[in-house]
Amino acid sequence: MIRDQGIQPPCLLALNYAMLDDRNEPPSSHEILDIGIWDRQENELAWKAVLGDRVGAPDLSPYCAPGRATDLHGLPPAFIAVGQLDVFRDENIDFARRRVAAGVPVDLHVYGTAYHSFDLMAPGTRLAREFTETWHAFLRRELHR
Repeated sequence: MIRDQGIQPPCLLALNYAMLDDRNEPPSSHEILDIGIWDRQENELAWKAVLGDRVGAPDLSPYCAPGRATDLHGLPPAFIAVGQLDVFRDENIDFARRRVAAGVPVDLHVYGTAYHSFDLMAPGTRLAREFTETWHAFLRRELHR
């Protein structure tokens, strides 16, 4: 919306296991079920809390669900990170792919064996430390540009 209104955009986006698309259609949204963390059921509940009866509406604005955006040109660079076992895996990968196709810089990281919020639930693990180091390196690089 900021881009479309001609307002100064943020210098970067950090999208860590981001909830982007209300339609809940990609394979990962059907694979991640009943695991005790954010899964398909929690995702559906969250979208209903945000959008009410507009969830899945064909004319829903991408301002409400950024995964629906068709024009990604002119967006700021982004860091996108998601776990392989995260309900958001496929929509995050797709969002990154479409940013690349639009010529928008993106650092995409998919962490094998990681689930939603793995870095918060198990911060002392090697994988969580590697994620945090990678994320912070991106922030330092982009903020000093």
